[in-house]
Amino acid sequence: MLIFAGCGNESADTAAGRPAATDQAEAPAGQAATTRSYANITRARLLDADQEPDQWLTEGRDFGKGHFSPLDQINLDNVGRLGLAWNYQTGTSRGMEANPIVVDGILYTSGTTGRVYALDAATGAELWKFDPQSDGQVNRYTCCDEVNRGVAVWDGMVYVGSLDGRLFGLDAATGEVDWEVDTLIFKDRAYTVSGAPEIAGNVVVIGNAGADYDARGYVSAYDLKTGEMKWRFFTVPGDPAKGFEHPELEMAAATWDPNSRWDVGGGGTAWNTMVYDPELNLLYVGTGNSALFNWHERSPAGGDNLFLCSIIAINPDTGRMAWYYQQVPRESWDFTATQPMILADMEFDGVTRKVVMQAPKAGFFYILDRATGELLSADKYVPVNWATHVDLETGRPAISPEVDYNNEKAIYVEPSGMGGHAWNPMSYDPVNKLAFIPAIEAGAISYDATVGHEYRPKQANAGNVILFGDSMLANPDLFQEPVKSVLADVQKRGKAQSRAVLKAFDPATGEVKWEQQNEGWWDRAGVLATAGGLVFQGTDSGYLRAYNATTGERVLNLHVGTSIIAAPISYRIDGVQYIAVLAGWGGGGWFAPHDTSAVIRYGNQNRIIAFKLDGAPVTLPPEVSSVAPLPQPPVENTADAAVVSEGQRLFGRSCAICHANNDYGLTPDLRRMTAEVHAGFKGIVLYGARRNKGMPQWDDVLNDSQADAIHAYLTDLAWNAYNAQQNNEALELAPTNTTGH
Repeated sequence: MLIFAGCGNESADTAAGRPAATDQAEAPAGQAATTRSYANITRARLLDADQEPDQWLTEGRDFGKGHFSPLDQINLDNVGRLGLAWNYQTGTSRGMEANPIVVDGILYTSGTTGRVYALDAATGAELWKFDPQSDGQVNRYTCCDEVNRGVAVWDGMVYVGSLDGRLFGLDAATGEVDWEVDTLIFKDRAYTVSGAPEIAGNVVVIGNAGADYDARGYVSAYDLKTGEMKWRFFTVPGDPAKGFEHPELEMAAATWDPNSRWDVGGGGTAWNTMVYDPELNLLYVGTGNSALFNWHERSPAGGDNLFLCSIIAINPDTGRMAWYYQQVPRESWDFTATQPMILADMEFDGVTRKVVMQAPKAGFFYILDRATGELLSADKYVPVNWATHVDLETGRPAISPEVDYNNEKAIYVEPSGMGGHAWNPMSYDPVNKLAFIPAIEAGAISYDATVGHEYRPKQANAGNVILFGDSMLANPDLFQEPVKSVLADVQKRGKAQSRAVLKAFDPATGEVKWEQQNEGWWDRAGVLATAGGLVFQGTDSGYLRAYNATTGERVLNLHVGTSIIAAPISYRIDGVQYIAVLAGWGGGGWFAPHDTSAVIRYGNQNRIIAFKLDGAPVTLPPEVSSVAPLPQPPVENTADAAVVSEGQRLFGRSCAICHANNDYGLTPDLRRMTAEVHAGFKGIVLYGARRNKGMPQWDDVLNDSQADAIHAYLTDLAWNAYNAQQNNEALELAPTNTTGH
């Protein structure tokens, strides 16, 4: 798993004219220097955010995180004049998913592995940058790239989680570390941190990822100034025989078989967005998918398995639960409630209610009373077949028996594990009362190929086979039964093609008012709505687009040449409105771009880009060289078919999540290994010969014979691909990441 992380080099765009990290910032030419405060966000200021439309004080601007800007200088009449204000290159080349925070003219944001950048928001000039120097071994446990989804900013401090699980409190003026704490308490488990911290009253809260491996989810709260831990809330119980860390777990354990597969961890990780309501003093935490996936093996006696795939409201002063709502009882399909939540006021039956809204993976748009957890609405926003509806009286979905699977039956489920909506932020326009959702319409095939599950510490432990995305378009004859027949049926019914769709959704009625389909099925970047009547969204194909918020008409198609998957933000400085966004492809659990991606033509140089009216033409990245033909492998293909087959199984289990082995992956194409790499293969894989380049060592997971089997499979793959190329033939292969977990 050769993973190369960038070094955060300063770019030519920002090398000169950078403000010093002092109270006296360098002023633009012709202006007097002004005293600049750093990260001056307080409770009073956050509660009054609408009175400061120039600022962007949280990931989603205000405490409700609506991803809506009240600014209207850029509007339907002039958006075509949008041009480049500034461009900052981070020197990295992975997924960029964060939403910047802008306060008093300074932009704070995070990049890969938890790097942090503080920039002058008007010029892009660098104030400081921070690199947490994450442990390279953590790459082994990273399902979805080395991404980081943002910082929290509060009262002179910037908070960020690193990929290897540390939480940092940084001085907002200098980037120096005020405190650092390791948030990971189970060192024998595969945990990472990719989500943004959340400020909740007097604490900063962070979750973690790893449910596809062997994690048991929890969130931890720390003192804002000292980093002292204040409380920890586990999202699923451990073995009841060992007792419970807090009272809520005894209630949760009653919904699990006492003989559940506690060894696998349970899952339920809070890997993405949390949101805090300072009016009600409640922190809302979304929890993730299960481990194992198969409910029948995970909890053989049944049960809802709390608090998987739930929203939990927690009092941040005490760490105790106020209420919970479980979206998917007995979660079995990689569904999560970790998608961005939005707090708003809405009218129901003539009464204005304080609500929390979410469009999670499961495909229903949930609206809950955020004081009580009462379910107010649950309408489908994408095709759904795992449940027919959600009962508003009981709050329970009516689960379809057709989606129940085991080791004898494969099933087709909608949405897929990609979700009807993933991590990419949606937005809510309180004027038009529409939610703009970067949705995915797609299904998946799920199948547990074994009876029982052999637990593998710190490795993938989903326990089943999943086909989604382009895998659904593969030749069914490449698979064995029962997957083969189910896939053939799905293709026959026209259900195999996935698509990404920006949807204008009316939460009050459940209607989709308009939609715009994007080029690729994973082209589903986050969304910004503005009072200028616009909805902004980037594309994997390298464009910043804007749509008429009322009609859906596309009114801007600005080519930037770098894939955009994050959500844009908007702010104003000295009367000038800016649109800014992080650009860089990655994340999502795949390590090769779609054929429509800008990566193929321009590579993946990570950037932070800002736009303004009458700005400069956007400079495109240099085009990458065309890919050379596959060379003839430098070693003979001598292994027998059984060894190759075992190597393919092992590769699919441990390596395929990073190595796509095609021309445009983020990691090296192992079909192109040189004679030197072949000769040193075991040293690289088992003993860390390339740890300095991001390739972890695997000697605690793989033995010599297993490494030899993987080597044999890759040699066979290289020869098959080379021979197909020489004969101008297409090489049909079953996707390596669907051979079982």
